Amino acid sequence: MRVLIADDSALLREGLRLLLEENDHEVVGTAATGTELVVRALDLRPDLIVSDIRMPPGHTDEGLRAAQEIRHTWPEAPILLLSQYVAVGYATELIESGAQATGYLLKDRIFDIRAFLESIERVAAGGVAIDPDVVGQVLASRRRTPLDDLTPRERDVLELMGEGLTNAGIAERLTISGGAVEKHTQRLFAKLGLTEDASVHRRVTAVLTLLGR
Repeated sequence: MRVLIADDSALLREGLRLLLEENDHEVVGTAATGTELVVRALDLRPDLIVSDIRMPPGHTDEGLRAAQEIRHTWPEAPILLLSQYVAVGYATELIESGAQATGYLLKDRIFDIRAFLESIERVAAGGVAIDPDVVGQVLASRRRTPLDDLTPRERDVLELMGEGLTNAGIAERLTISGGAVEKHTQRLFAKLGLTEDASVHRRVTAVLTLLGR
């Protein structure tokens, strides 16, 4: 996989480079500012962009703004944002700019190397990877919605969808059968009003509902 890394910390950039290269990925470039990220991303068109949200000059949301600018020109750009702290608004804003090939993880997740590598590969393949802490805070802050009608197990399944897991991955995490996951999935789709429609990606729409889109 060809990866572009954007972070103003040279130490983090080098650490990510070593981690990725040790796992057979190629770092094709780096960026230290949002402006540089946009230019390099559109020039290199990597398989994955990994970027911090807070970058120079303001150290607020430059990485997010850069991601949105990239998506404006390259809608299918695979982007994984990293953040030091949970910022629910940033996560939702990024996802609304492009429903697929999107990730939002806390930087602490990098230390769980296996999970981090699975997340970047999922996003590069067009999937979604949302940090479970972000999902939890969204659930804690939202008003009553159709999500309140979900059973605890259906909620577990939906939260794991938000992390980007397949039905097989959800079954393994919850130690239940694949058939049980499929039943829970179909029931939660029904409760969220997501009918079988070829024009709608029901898993992505369910996750966006979870995030309060």
